[in-house]
Amino acid sequence: MSPASATPARTHTRRLIAITVLVPALAALALWAFAWPAARTAPRDLPLGVAGPTAATAPMEQRLARHEGAFEIHRYADEAAARQAIEDRTVYGALVVTAQGPELLTASAASPVVAQTLQQVVVRQASATGTPVRTVDVVAAPPKDPRGAALTSSVLPLALAGIAAGSVVTLLGLRGMRAVAALVGAAALTGTAAAGIAHSWLGVLTGDWWAEAGVLGLATLAVSAAVAGLAALLGTAGIGVAAGVVMLFGNPFSGAPSAPEMLPHPVGEIGQWLPPGAGTTLLRSVSFFDGAAATGPALTLTWWAALGLGAVLLGNALRGRARSATTAGERELVAVG
Repeated sequence: MSPASATPARTHTRRLIAITVLVPALAALALWAFAWPAARTAPRDLPLGVAGPTAATAPMEQRLARHEGAFEIHRYADEAAARQAIEDRTVYGALVVTAQGPELLTASAASPVVAQTLQQVVVRQASATGTPVRTVDVVAAPPKDPRGAALTSSVLPLALAGIAAGSVVTLLGLRGMRAVAALVGAAALTGTAAAGIAHSWLGVLTGDWWAEAGVLGLATLAVSAAVAGLAALLGTAGIGVAAGVVMLFGNPFSGAPSAPEMLPHPVGEIGQWLPPGAGTTLLRSVSFFDGAAATGPALTLTWWAALGLGAVLLGNALRGRARSATTAGERELVAVG
């Protein structure tokens, strides 16, 4: 076999080995990223309020303390203060001692899974003491989406829309302000369409329509700008890097099906720094809690969008400089010649 014919054979062999190794590795990574957090879902430092006279709430706190590391206890003077904390998204629920007996306040709009978990824990404790506990849903999930399934299902389509927009802008060769305009326009239309479906048609979002459309558009822009920005700096490989981070970590670490505090540490915290997690948290705040606790996730999405769009402009500027330097070099060669 001649050296020329051996080279293609070695190349094909390397590609075959790479595919054989990389595909199972990616499958294992995806399985770990999606299955591990889901299999380990449980409360971890879950913010929970306790309200009432200290003498009456002390036994409750002792029983909750038996669930080591599960709850982060916040103490309130009365039921009104506990309700306000739930509406402000400071806590997911509260155990309250009233004149009529103990009461569990929940917020299924914040997380149906957390509300159900709190009920299970409290019911077990109540059965041990023989004291009935009344449950009140302070901020209920929409009647058309009581389990939050529709809201959870919106995470993946928005991520895919962002990846698609960033990829198309890159592959079509749009640069600079044209790329920025295309990304912003696509995100705005995506947010409008998503709000029309989720709010106007399905009725699973119940807040201000335009605020919800803005959140959905911003979540899309955060992803699309990251994809296009990395591609502008790294080439087409940047598409794969950004898409991989969003799909393999952003979606499973978002806590959308349950809550960030229900995921293993530090998965829940990481998820809130990525667009899918921040977008889900912000959408819940805007749609069900009148914008309470919206500042953090809004800033996260804004930073992703701003840095991504900045990278798009920077990549265009660097290409311009490279072209100018190449042109100048060619002119010098011509002059010398």
